Amino acid sequence: MSNYQTGGALQLWVQPTGARLWRLAYRFDGKQKLLALGGYPLVSLAEARQARDDAKRLLLAGIDPGKERSLRKADSAKDSFRSIADEYVEKLKKEGRADRTISKVKMAPRLCLSDNRRQVHSGNRSGHHPYCLRRVEVRGRYESARRLRSTIGTVFRYAIATARAEADPTIALRGALISPTVTPRAAITDPKALAGLLRAVDAFDGQPTTRAALKLMAMLFPRPCELRAAEWEEFDFESAEWIIPEARMKKWLARRTTSNILFC
Repeated sequence: MSNYQTGGALQLWVQPTGARLWRLAYRFDGKQKLLALGGYPLVSLAEARQARDDAKRLLLAGIDPGKERSLRKADSAKDSFRSIADEYVEKLKKEGRADRTISKVKMAPRLCLSDNRRQVHSGNRSGHHPYCLRRVEVRGRYESARRLRSTIGTVFRYAIATARAEADPTIALRGALISPTVTPRAAITDPKALAGLLRAVDAFDGQPTTRAALKLMAMLFPRPCELRAAEWEEFDFESAEWIIPEARMKKWLARRTTSNILFC
């Protein structure tokens, strides 16, 4: 077997059988490695050089291109984080969970970026998910990181229940992420102070929709998400009713109360 250097550590290996294979020689973590790039002529010289350049970009980012390729192969694997999250979403839909709950699970693999290819059954790979939480945290989005940790944990617990994971790596992060600073706002109980607030809302010169929303909040006490997502079809002006669809209400509230709100 012979091999020929074509520049930039790209090699063409000629097998005794006459087969010609592209290989990239590189070092990672102090070890000499080889990356298979395909066979010639199916993979042309230009394509081999492009694959070499792509691999070198990964090396510059501190990523082993050989391991990254293995992780990509896990994309469609049954035990990848993305596929299990998708399966869990289908379970939530069958249970009739709220759209907001389902959307959180859908967003988890996207927020984890390349980490969504990690297989959940491997302790080493599942350990990459804390790093995706750290990326969110360093941007100052402490509450988002906290909620994302909780969502990822639900996916891992589902994986454990379906015998595709041994542990939930997010448990070790309880108390490790930065807690968001919460500033409590005391309720206005003084009638004069409440009157001042209502006058301020009435004099608000911003977006008319914002002023209308603030007035509805004061009169009807809906949840902010129910008000923001309201549609004209939900309002019955003849009956003076706002009918909030059950899908946009908290499940416990939808089970215990009517979804109709009477206008004052």
